[in-house]
Amino acid sequence: MPGTDPAEAGRLVFGEVPDLPYLPELPGRGPGADITGRTAALLIDLPVQTTPRGWKLTDRPGRDARRAAGFLSQDLDTLEEVADGYQGPLKIAVCGPWTLAATIELSHSVNPALADPGAVADLTDSLAEGLAGHAADVRKRIPGATLIVQLDEPALPAALAGRVPTASGLNVVPAIDQAVASQRLATVLSAPSAFTVVHCCGRPAPFPEIKRAGASAVSFDLGHLRSASIDLVAELAEDGLGLFAGALPASNVERLVSGPPLAPRQTAEAVVALWRQTGLAPGLLTRQVVITPACGLAGASPPGARAALAHCREAARIVPEMIEPS
Repeated sequence: MPGTDPAEAGRLVFGEVPDLPYLPELPGRGPGADITGRTAALLIDLPVQTTPRGWKLTDRPGRDARRAAGFLSQDLDTLEEVADGYQGPLKIAVCGPWTLAATIELSHSVNPALADPGAVADLTDSLAEGLAGHAADVRKRIPGATLIVQLDEPALPAALAGRVPTASGLNVVPAIDQAVASQRLATVLSAPSAFTVVHCCGRPAPFPEIKRAGASAVSFDLGHLRSASIDLVAELAEDGLGLFAGALPASNVERLVSGPPLAPRQTAEAVVALWRQTGLAPGLLTRQVVITPACGLAGASPPGARAALAHCREAARIVPEMIEPS
């Protein structure tokens, strides 16, 4: 989300999407609030520090690591206040193991941890332990919540394809094995004992690896799908996985406040069209699909972010009317 005030962001989220609220992330606050630093604050026995290039494993945590832990603690305190008495689904998100490994440098070199299989294994185990504790903390603070845990994996397609650059930029880290990709994801997904979502807005979305990892749902950019991907989406849906369909492109968010107007019905139609291509029963759509913005809203204006959430909520309200037989 945009902005730097967790209380304001929390009230916005619970006001605009009361049926599926989430713990906002506010990267605009700087190092420690970004996707990598925020999740690094959860790691057990793997301290990190910042460098001019980003985050790095180290022998002892640096000032920005303590700052990241402080941001997360503040966000959880605010969530506890905003969600007082709430009962229902509540989503939290962390960086997935592969994107974490692609964006944290090794302690002994400037290459990403992704280049060292042993470091990836250590990161995965540390993240799984930290996420289990994080989920337990959220449950304790919001006892009425049914937790949904999302792993954000924007770098996973590049890791699978061997497209993650080394520090010099002259070479790339070798492609990771597909089976290992699923195994590491599975380790983290099983840790919080919750309904789990893997979000990936990269291309192509690694649906087979996510399915093998045991995720409960996949989150993807609807605009990135191609014919072959639609077949994979149909397989996921047929197997009962949830689909978090990113149906509102980031390029359209500011249109919602400055024009030309974008009708929620257009977004609903895009989701219904996708579902029809799966060939599954129309009535299953409302049980398995969540309509979301295509990616994060941190780059949007505050009015744009609010309008995007309201737009997706209204599009979801319209969908049942569009799929009911006439």
